[in-house]
Amino acid sequence: MNRITLPSGLVLDMSHLYGPDALITEREVEEFAPVYQKAHSVMMELRQKGTVAGHLSKDGEPEAVLFPQLPYIAEGNINNPERIVALEELGRTVRNRVDAVVFFGIGGSYLGGKVLFDVQCGEFWNLRSRKERNGYPKAFFAGNNVDAHKLSGLIQTMRAESTGQQDYTVMAVVISKSGSTIEPMSNYMIFKEAMEAAGISMETVAVTDPHEGEKETLLHTLARESGWPIFYVPDGIGGRFSVFSEVGLIVGALTGFDIRSFLAGAREADQAVKSDDITKNPALLNSVLKFLAGSRHGRNLEVLMPYADNLKSLSEWYIQLLAESLGKRLNKEGQVVHYGRTPIVAVGTTDMHAQTQEHQEGPQDKVVQFVSIEKWPDDLVVPHTYDSFAKLAAFSGLPLSRILEAARRANEEALIGDGRPSANFILPELNAFYLGELMFLLCWSIAYEGEYADVDAFNQPGVEIYKRYLGQHLAEMKK
Repeated sequence: MNRITLPSGLVLDMSHLYGPDALITEREVEEFAPVYQKAHSVMMELRQKGTVAGHLSKDGEPEAVLFPQLPYIAEGNINNPERIVALEELGRTVRNRVDAVVFFGIGGSYLGGKVLFDVQCGEFWNLRSRKERNGYPKAFFAGNNVDAHKLSGLIQTMRAESTGQQDYTVMAVVISKSGSTIEPMSNYMIFKEAMEAAGISMETVAVTDPHEGEKETLLHTLARESGWPIFYVPDGIGGRFSVFSEVGLIVGALTGFDIRSFLAGAREADQAVKSDDITKNPALLNSVLKFLAGSRHGRNLEVLMPYADNLKSLSEWYIQLLAESLGKRLNKEGQVVHYGRTPIVAVGTTDMHAQTQEHQEGPQDKVVQFVSIEKWPDDLVVPHTYDSFAKLAAFSGLPLSRILEAARRANEEALIGDGRPSANFILPELNAFYLGELMFLLCWSIAYEGEYADVDAFNQPGVEIYKRYLGQHLAEMKK
């Protein structure tokens, strides 16, 4: 009951969080059953109607919540066949033609796509030849801060790479629902001016609100008047869920990531979430245990610690998903509750040499959530170079993947030895399918928990507060 294996082979192992000798007992879960069963009914209604009680837009109006339809490519859906083909066609047009693509986005317009890039391309993508990249362009991310040093470096890089080359082409992908988001738009305008001054050919693609006419956004107007290709930030999809929409999929399309397989993995997760049986629905089990760990046992921090360097961005994406969805001052009745669970980015084994001291001996206030990979396609074996030294001979001859998993297990065992809970998502492989399955399970898990806590998991009123102050400061600076 504390371990769920999906038909795809993905596993949620909760044995060090839930069970007779663990933090949360079966009796606690049984007592909580009426709450999670009601939440499941609410989520199934959300599937059918696209609404959830108590959710309002930032303008105080009822607003659709449509993320459950994203895995399904179907006529009438957000991800309909025409839009997926348009993304794939964009990917084909850049191959062997565009030299570099720069994605300008922040928050959900950056974090999800960065996960797809890291899994598909990895750290050394831009150092590979065009042939090794299968014709796809180099890729850069900007607009996720207003950091002049970073942007200057990017501009200098583009100038250097284009030197001596004819027809060097850069594509800018500007992702903003409104077109007035300060970080991506300020970066884009500076970058565009610099490319024009350097004589570098530049194309622009807009990803923005789909509406025209009275509801047309600034970026949509700019794109239409400039003749730029337009992709969509769909209605009813919060930024933290948008990796499954054109917002995130465009990054995949322009780097050779299999977006159809990614959505197929999300569909596999979604099928499991339809079950009301907590022993078969990993999002339901995960959400119940994380909620009980926090509300009844004081575990109000969650460390997401994948054992894979190129999944660090998964933890960074999860930061936004959890923090914006669950960190709420008010519940749905308007009562002050200050609910939330603080997410912490970590990666194994790196942070075993940085954070684990605090995890192991600090406050008993956290759950460590591992993500491990069973099969690596490019595994390497430590050679027997220095077997005369016993401490080096101890791991010579071993694949790095086995050393990595041994380290994770050692971390897990050390934690549970001191009564510190952990859990593990086990992916058979690290590919587009399993990434989509895992990320969609996490989306559903957060949606469930919002119901247990009676908070709106789909708004972000706290974000709007600082934006008002920022607007005032900018107005003062213009005087």
